[in-house]
Amino acid sequence: MASVSSSDSSSSREKECNPPNNSPSSSPDLGPSLLSKINSHLDHETDPNLDPDTDYHNLADPVLLGQSDSLLGQNDGLMLDSGDDFTDAEDDLSLPTNRAVAKSEITRMLPAVSEAIAPIDEGQDNVLPHRSKVEIISTTSRAAVEHAEEFVHKVWEAGWRVAHHASLPDWLKDNEYLMKGHRPPTNSFAACFKSIFRIHTETGNIWTHLLGFIAFIGVAIYFLTRPSVEIQWQEKAVFSAFFAGAILCLGFSWIFHTVYCHSERVGKFFNKLDYCGIALLTMGSFVPWLYYSFYCRLEPKIAYLILIFVLGISCIVVSLWDKFSQPQYRGIRAGVFIGLGLSGIIPAMHYVITDGFYHAINCASLGWLALMALLYISGAIIYAVRIPERLFPGKFDIWFQSHQIFHVFVVAAAFVHYHGITAIANYRLTLGDCLETRNS
Repeated sequence: MASVSSSDSSSSREKECNPPNNSPSSSPDLGPSLLSKINSHLDHETDPNLDPDTDYHNLADPVLLGQSDSLLGQNDGLMLDSGDDFTDAEDDLSLPTNRAVAKSEITRMLPAVSEAIAPIDEGQDNVLPHRSKVEIISTTSRAAVEHAEEFVHKVWEAGWRVAHHASLPDWLKDNEYLMKGHRPPTNSFAACFKSIFRIHTETGNIWTHLLGFIAFIGVAIYFLTRPSVEIQWQEKAVFSAFFAGAILCLGFSWIFHTVYCHSERVGKFFNKLDYCGIALLTMGSFVPWLYYSFYCRLEPKIAYLILIFVLGISCIVVSLWDKFSQPQYRGIRAGVFIGLGLSGIIPAMHYVITDGFYHAINCASLGWLALMALLYISGAIIYAVRIPERLFPGKFDIWFQSHQIFHVFVVAAAFVHYHGITAIANYRLTLGDCLETRNS
């Protein structure tokens, strides 16, 4: 009989005393009859009263024997030289054979195996379906998170990197004092709109007017949906001119700054719309002020409305000139729009002469009109001279550049004007109609 060393003996104990753990889900489909046959087969094989020289393998069902050998892990035990039930060892203990250990283990495991298999056979197992549902939900959740991360990554990257001013094509070189952080040409509207969420030289310009655009849409909806008993349709129509001008101006502006880097053709087209929006805002702002200031004086009201519309349309025509958007005409652009705004001095002086300075300030909201003009003009001047980036090139590439300051002043001026025309409308409507005013 071959002997085994103590180290080999210890290793063999670990292998035989820890048979493979086959879970019910991976075990073969064993019915009660098969399990009882296995147990009977093992009892028969290891009965101490049987003749050890007799080969009892031949007495067993070959099919059953193959299934039991596979289940018990016959091939991963000790390789013994003899067929005896025990082998000699150098220590005081005797090492049992695979069959003896397997018989003991299978006897101990039979109740648990039968218990696990019974509900599956009867179709009453709730663990596996529940586990499958949990696994499906977990897999779906992981896939959704992965898709969301991929989408955010694509939006963030937007398919391009910011560039230095020197590397830009000529049609994108608008301000040489902004050195870094420019968007290169994209030739993609999708990439342009994704860049709204990126940091570059146009980020501030986009968001200052995008937020103003959203705010004025909200104000317009609130005002125009008020009941007619509170605001008559005439007042809604007059204020609609101002709301339309503000929304179009801010809308054209943020869209232009978003798609400016698409291509030269697209950039020029939306740049013209941007300038047209400034003229529309100026014209729309004058409509309610002239309407309520000259409420009972039809001739001057119509004359000044015609004057403002002629000047505004002239500005729009000039804005459509291709060279009007070129950097060297920056000063001319600022002068044209400042001149359009200052044209309001003529009807303001008329009102002061006829109604007095005190009345014009306290009743006709002339003070609010002056503040609006101051904000517009200040913003236009800052835009024209390009301060502060002219004084500190490369220091205001992303934030607080002149164009952003100009945008903030435009939004502030629009809200100041809204407050002013609301005040003069309330004052005028409290006086009654024109006949009552003349009689009083």
